[in-house]
Amino acid sequence: MPADPDIPRFPFPPAPAPYDFGPEMRGTMAKCPVNKVKLPDDSMAWLVTGYSETREVFIDSRYSRALVFAPGRPLYGVEATLPGSMTAMDPPEHSRFRKLVATAFTDKRIQALRPAVARIVDDLIDKMIAGPRPADLSHEFSLMLPASVICLLLGVPISDVDKFHAWSNAMFGDWSRSQEEIGQAFAEMGGYMAGLIAAKRAEPADDLITLLINARDAEGKLSETELIQVPLQLLAAGHETTANSINMSFVALCQYPDELARLRANPDLIPTAVEELLRFVNIAGSSFVPLSRVTREDVCLGGVDIPAGETILPAFYVANRDPAVFATPDRLNLDNPPKTHLAFGAGAHHCLGAQLARMELQEAFRGLLTRLPNLRMTIPLSELEFRDGQAIASMRELPVTWDDV
Repeated sequence: MPADPDIPRFPFPPAPAPYDFGPEMRGTMAKCPVNKVKLPDDSMAWLVTGYSETREVFIDSRYSRALVFAPGRPLYGVEATLPGSMTAMDPPEHSRFRKLVATAFTDKRIQALRPAVARIVDDLIDKMIAGPRPADLSHEFSLMLPASVICLLLGVPISDVDKFHAWSNAMFGDWSRSQEEIGQAFAEMGGYMAGLIAAKRAEPADDLITLLINARDAEGKLSETELIQVPLQLLAAGHETTANSINMSFVALCQYPDELARLRANPDLIPTAVEELLRFVNIAGSSFVPLSRVTREDVCLGGVDIPAGETILPAFYVANRDPAVFATPDRLNLDNPPKTHLAFGAGAHHCLGAQLARMELQEAFRGLLTRLPNLRMTIPLSELEFRDGQAIASMRELPVTWDDV
């Protein structure tokens, strides 16, 4: 049977600017909150762009993560590294994993960590001030801040940042990335983590990896494979997403100079600004395919009947621009911060590190905007370069300069 020419192929062509979705996505959003699309392997899926529909997919148990990884189902991009991980499970198995790790990410623990994060921010800015200009904000600050923090939490040597950043870059590949390349990076990072676990078994420390080792060895709550996979996923995701959020948020602020000036004049607005930036900024790569779900049973989503066993793609970054929910969806507006957004997902798979990421973003902008007067990009938006084949929009560099005090 010939393919239906009315079903668009997804991912859509790259948008003309980092903060736009392009005409194809715009047309899809306007048509219906749930639309059928054809994926690169010619399989079919349902792309969900409406806010309430995306939230339903996140919180409703009829939409399964575990079924995505059922035997015989092909996996592409970053999902090829996720079988057996916490993100590939449904409750109650997912809940068992999450409970083991959640104690390191409570709001009380995160707030206790804030002074250390502020010191890291100051140290990184000191190094930038002492170095040449323009500086590369991406490599000298945005990457190093979350990498330093997740290393501190896990007990990973920060001197190895270049190693695990290269591995996570490969692991966060999109559908165009070679599965062999993704698999090799995953295996190498797993070997690195296994070595680190062996060292901490010999010399325990006050960190999350040691806590997980105890859960494995003394309490039998993890298998050896799970013991490696949990910190591996936290290390990879814990710096890659936040680093690119800092980059893309700063670039967004530069496109709204009035809002940027308000933040400089009133740093107390930074927590509000972070929430609006999380809603507005899209860190998805140009060929990003959202982490999918599979319907456990027949459902009606956004007025569309979908059979059991279908692939669902909850495009949370698009849902955060739903005009039915947000008053000014396509502009950064600190006067109308969102009551809620889906940048961290919702439900059982709500991002474990959400509070940590919020705090890091707050401290990052508090330091950058108060210590570096008139911090600005040295190239126009059109000249920013992004790495190909990435599920996350990863800048090659972000050159910036500032005025002397």
